[in-house]
Amino acid sequence: MAIKIEMLRCFATVAQSGNLAEAADALHRTPSAVSMMLKQFEDHIGAPLFETGRKSHLSQLGEMVLIEAERELVHFDRTIAMIEGFARAEHGFVRIAATPSVAIAVLPNVLRQFRAERPNVHIDVRDMDSVSVLRELTRERADIGLASMSGTVSDLVAEPLFSDRFGLVCPLDHPLANSADPPTWADLEGCTFIANGLCRQIENAKFKAVLAGSNLMVPNTTSLLAMVQAGVGITVLPKLAVLGNFHDLSFVPLSDPLAMRRVSIVTRARASHAPAVEAFIAALREVDYDAVSI
Repeated sequence: MAIKIEMLRCFATVAQSGNLAEAADALHRTPSAVSMMLKQFEDHIGAPLFETGRKSHLSQLGEMVLIEAERELVHFDRTIAMIEGFARAEHGFVRIAATPSVAIAVLPNVLRQFRAERPNVHIDVRDMDSVSVLRELTRERADIGLASMSGTVSDLVAEPLFSDRFGLVCPLDHPLANSADPPTWADLEGCTFIANGLCRQIENAKFKAVLAGSNLMVPNTTSLLAMVQAGVGITVLPKLAVLGNFHDLSFVPLSDPLAMRRVSIVTRARASHAPAVEAFIAALREVDYDAVSI
């Protein structure tokens, strides 16, 4: 008969209490059941663990077995706690790749709530453009992507999360900042336009003509806004991308109602997500994105 973990627990409890009845209470068993398990343990070892039948004095073998049993029980209990915690999403690792505007506008509140409920989950957040987010997912270096995904990307699946409208970003004193009507794509002709990576999401043919005429491309949003602030040119960005940045700039909604940036939760198709990853995805779904402060 193999030595079972419950034999070690039974022996250690009896040895620590020095009394069979107290040990039985602690183990929620009858004294006779505890006595029988101890006998089975001693029979398997082939030597007594106690000097007397009163269980108050350990034999030399018993003293050595107690040290090893206590060490093994601590390791076993810790292992079981980790397994159960992982299954309940209390432990684990979540790798998130997100576009900067989503990381700034959405993730702080989600992370604060998630961390309060699951403080032992390790979270790695990296911000990058949408193309890089998708690349990190396909290379299995991220579990969750928060980005715009147009069309179908092999082995990736996108779940729509929210949309925000594109608008013109320009200095406060720019003529288009104070126009009576929302700017049209034609209004941008003749202006120095700074392209950015999000521009590819706008399908309007008139805008593509504006984009084709631009000879300046700035992918990084912070650098882009600094360029606009300095008077280098104007650009278009989704509303959330301007959140909290450069209050001396104007965000002017465009007249084109179809100019929208669509953000999705992107994951690997057919991937088996860890419970902590599933819990974080669920937390993202619960956000009221219409209430996000702009």
